[in-house]
Amino acid sequence: MTRATPLTAFRNASARAGTIPFDAARAAYPLQADAPSGVAPEISFRIHTSLAAAEDEWRRFEQTAVGTLFQSYEWLTTWHRHIGIRAGVVPVIVIGRFPTGETAFILPLAIDKGSAFKRLCWLGQDLCDYNAPLLARDFSRRLTPEHFRTVWRKLQAQMQSDVQTRHDWIEFEKVPETIGVEINPFIGLELTPYSSSAHIMQLGGDWETFYYAKRSSATRRHDRSKRRRMAQFGDIRFITTTNAADARATLETLMRQKSVALARKGIPDMFARPGYREFFLDFASNPATQHLVHVSRIEVGATDAAANFAIVHGDCYYHILSSYCDGRLARLGPGALHLRELMGHAIKLGLRKFDFTIGDERYKSEWCDERLRLFDYTVAATWRGLPASALSAARLRLKRYIKQTPAVWRAVAQLRAVFGMIQTSRGA
Repeated sequence: MTRATPLTAFRNASARAGTIPFDAARAAYPLQADAPSGVAPEISFRIHTSLAAAEDEWRRFEQTAVGTLFQSYEWLTTWHRHIGIRAGVVPVIVIGRFPTGETAFILPLAIDKGSAFKRLCWLGQDLCDYNAPLLARDFSRRLTPEHFRTVWRKLQAQMQSDVQTRHDWIEFEKVPETIGVEINPFIGLELTPYSSSAHIMQLGGDWETFYYAKRSSATRRHDRSKRRRMAQFGDIRFITTTNAADARATLETLMRQKSVALARKGIPDMFARPGYREFFLDFASNPATQHLVHVSRIEVGATDAAANFAIVHGDCYYHILSSYCDGRLARLGPGALHLRELMGHAIKLGLRKFDFTIGDERYKSEWCDERLRLFDYTVAATWRGLPASALSAARLRLKRYIKQTPAVWRAVAQLRAVFGMIQTSRGA
């Protein structure tokens, strides 16, 4: 087999339409305080193609690094166990070090061999709302964006020299602009905006004070009215699961309700994808991860009216999956009631942030005070990767156009819903 030739010219080409050129991103970075900007620290790195080989340093670095739950060792090893292995994904865990020997970053990457062309992507990319590195807390003070670009080029060259990590194209999706207080160094690449953003809400004080500050008196009256009408169906209870069996049962309810809602909208059932059900059930009930998970439900009489799956990571409550029931109760807003209970729960835990994660639904903007921009990056790494990279870029542009053009998005959603009704009636 002929080895494909790396494409350096395409990486250095002028910015494409809709991309963020490197120079435009430079101003977002603080300059390195400890060294002249023209002198790059000698960042060394080691590449592991086994999660176990990186485990000790990964877990240790997580304790002090800036990152999200989606880059945690437990999240990604669970993903790889249920989804990555069966898809033939090869982990590519890059550990970078400062000259002092301290860990500078960990990049949880992967080689996807699912097609004729090898793709470099983030490990667990599809199931992670944020795809980013773990960074040392002083990373941006010790490494300028120019220096990171140099490190990235060296890393790509090293990966291309090894048969296990060689790839034809790169596809990074849902790359956040910031990681905690740090600017994401990947923003220095030529990125394109992702089709959606994420929304984060700052918490504080007690629930009543917070609720009164966030919602108008008319909205609060409306919430109370709906709750009174809901109570006519039975006692209302907010229940947090306390054991693995209850967590699994509640999560089964959530997945069943979510699957029905997705089918009604004509959206493919995410839990029908290989390994997805097993991933969430394992993460919610496994003793190694159960302490990170918050699974809860709203019961109205004998009905499970709403359910959720969330992760508490650091000072943040990550709201990942939610669902609510069908029928008359659904019109009374059990999902909205559950959301308010979850906010109150996060405040009681002393958390500082409530992360709604990805999606631009209206209710998120009504609550949130921070919008996190997300980006994509796709580029050919060899001549063979050109077709795949071009198709990826076209797909992402089309997706962005549809979602960010309200009239088009409404039309697509309506057509999809009609298709969903037809499919549901056929299966009935």
